Amino acid sequence: MSLKARITEDMKAAMRAGEKDRLSCIRMLQAGIKQREVDERVMLDDAQVLSVIDKMIKQRRESVVQFEAGKRADLVAKESAEIELLSGYLPAQLDASELDRLIREAIAATGASSMKEMGKVMGWLKPKVQGRTDIGALSAHIKAALGG
Repeated sequence: MSLKARITEDMKAAMRAGEKDRLSCIRMLQAGIKQREVDERVMLDDAQVLSVIDKMIKQRRESVVQFEAGKRADLVAKESAEIELLSGYLPAQLDASELDRLIREAIAATGASSMKEMGKVMGWLKPKVQGRTDIGALSAHIKAALGG
């Protein structure tokens, strides 16, 4: 079953169960997917849907920081619940040893030897780790591996 189909089935289940918060979050996710499909005039595959989910999670993490600074515990709880629900659609996260192995593999495959070639390494890695690690953390690991 594709990720989009799974999201649709989860929406139907949330409707049947009367879970308003969950339903709202899933509908928001579907709207984000549909918006990207309309903007780009394509049907998104699972990897592209994962990138939409990643973006939504990142936005919510940034919101949590802002709401904590504003002492809005109610909104922090809401955003955190949405992060948890959206994270359920992501594949299993990579641990540090798997990530290091992939980075070494990417450096070897691209022949990168300096920070100037970080883009090559990132381009090689991104499709393989999409949704399985934080891209910001990945960037820091690549910098360390390239001696930056």
